[in-house]
Amino acid sequence: MLEINLKSIKENAAAFKKAGISLPQFDIDALRKETFASPIWAHIGPGNLFRAFHAVLQQTLIEKGLSGKGIIAIAPVNYAEAKALYQKSDNLFLTAVMKADGSLEKKIVGSVTEMLAADPADTASWNRLKTVFASPSLQMVTLAITEKGYDFKTLTGAIRPEIAAELDKGPEGAGHIMLKLCALLLERYNAGGAPLALVSTDNFSRNGDKLKAAMLSVAAEWHRLGKVEQAFLDYIGDKKKVSFPLSMIDKITPLPSERVSKALTDAGIAGMELVKQPNGAVKASFVNTEESEYLVIEDDFPNGRPPLEKAGVYFTGAEIVDKVERMKVCTCLNPLHTSLAIFGCLLGFTSIAEEMEDAGLKALVSKIAYNEGLPVVTDPGIINPAAFVKEVLTVRFPNPNIPDTPQRIASDTSQKLSIRFGETIKLYMTANELDINKLILIPLVLAAWCRYLLGIDDDGKSFKLSADPLLAELQPALAGIELGKPETAKGKLKTILSNEKIFGVNLYAAGLGEKIEGYFAELTAGRGAVRKTLSKYTA
Repeated sequence: MLEINLKSIKENAAAFKKAGISLPQFDIDALRKETFASPIWAHIGPGNLFRAFHAVLQQTLIEKGLSGKGIIAIAPVNYAEAKALYQKSDNLFLTAVMKADGSLEKKIVGSVTEMLAADPADTASWNRLKTVFASPSLQMVTLAITEKGYDFKTLTGAIRPEIAAELDKGPEGAGHIMLKLCALLLERYNAGGAPLALVSTDNFSRNGDKLKAAMLSVAAEWHRLGKVEQAFLDYIGDKKKVSFPLSMIDKITPLPSERVSKALTDAGIAGMELVKQPNGAVKASFVNTEESEYLVIEDDFPNGRPPLEKAGVYFTGAEIVDKVERMKVCTCLNPLHTSLAIFGCLLGFTSIAEEMEDAGLKALVSKIAYNEGLPVVTDPGIINPAAFVKEVLTVRFPNPNIPDTPQRIASDTSQKLSIRFGETIKLYMTANELDINKLILIPLVLAAWCRYLLGIDDDGKSFKLSADPLLAELQPALAGIELGKPETAKGKLKTILSNEKIFGVNLYAAGLGEKIEGYFAELTAGRGAVRKTLSKYTA
């Protein structure tokens, strides 16, 4: 069996080629030496999306002779697990692009030069990180940590008690990733304050603005406590010193596929089996992903950047990024994914592709996209909205080779609703040419999410809710609601639907609260009510 490590790919190049697996076309040892001495790119969040997209982009540049530097990967949590995954393969990994025709495009990626833990308790990693961040050569730090990684406040907007305790300890007491990133930024400031771009590549609206707000919030609190000087806040707030470019990223990277695992094992690659974690999650040494990919970034890099446009990345102005991001995150993909996730969990589906074969669910996302979403989209000029949504609905979601599940997409839904639906609702509230009363299916999805929070499917059976940081606050508000007894829900949705932190707006002030309550009553009328209500409004 062929192993994924430096020794193996050097000694078995012909065997890898025979197995249909392409190898890095550059001197990995030289790359690592150059990157260690003068890093240019560090990335926080070394998960599947990073391995399938960011790392491949840089490998493309290296193989084209356009860069001689790799990426330093940083684990924000689960340090031991992340380090073990990378170390056992000498920081190499295998990617498999799952094409719609069923074929796999397989390659070994070698652009990651180090794996470090953002863990002050890991002295070696933390000291190396301090050195990396202090290096004047460092041009950018990208993040892929999901929406919840940026938030350290409660539903009321107050700093969570455990975060407040960390802030009291100053930079040396940082535990939350936003605090640790700010502590590392302080290292750069103290080393002379070289410029740097901090680039969020997470799927939410105005991601760069949220990252900047988090950094300034942490720094301001430390300043209030006398831990840092005002000049550090000024450094973060100076665009010529620290920039926070907006971005839009789009590449579906689902959980590891059994089919891919078998194909790689049959091809003679060792260690490609799926490993089930104690929490039920499935992990693997490889990463599988779809072929389609988009990355649009505001071109604001005060210390320079790799020429990633040569690998397919769009660099443009903030206004265009905002339009593309709103198109994708707020209307043409993410809301449709979330809609399928919520209804899929309620109706017992375990595959996004299979949901697209269901007439009611296909009609749901098609009508949300074309009837309710596209009317608020401004054409960004670089990607056509109608063509984009057509690709999503006819090629990407229905791809049977993408083993994506509604359960995965349903994770952290409370963190996503304000962006995926709230922004569209706001536009309906303010645009003279739009009538919010014509929104039918978006309110239905929000009602279905409340129905989902009951943890009971359409057959009346209990199911496990996907992880969400607000479950402990949301579920008690719905306690006592029973299927078939609409009176048990009276008044119980008020606190949830009026929460602007969740939805981006007070849904009653938007004129949708009562409509959603009505839908909720229909969805909880008894067994089979979810399917019946879906059919009623998508017919």
